Amino acid sequence: APFLSQALPVLFKHWLKNEEVEEGRTAVLRCELTKPNAPVEWRKGDVVLQPGDKYEIRQEGARVELFIYDAEAQDA
Repeated sequence: APFLSQALPVLFKHWLKNEEVEEGRTAVLRCELTKPNAPVEWRKGDVVLQPGDKYEIRQEGARVELFIYDAEAQDA
């Protein structure tokens, strides 16, 4: 009989916290997952954020970071 293993869901070990940053500076949002290298999507509302000049996404093991460069009011 085939053996079905149910993978554990990926959960947050450390949730995102609100960060305050001066306009024009870089904001960094961090969280930690229970499973290393799990695929992560960063969203603002329904929009998936894409890496580029504005956003940088770093993932090292279970730690995930979003850098928002040149932060402005509409990035809140």
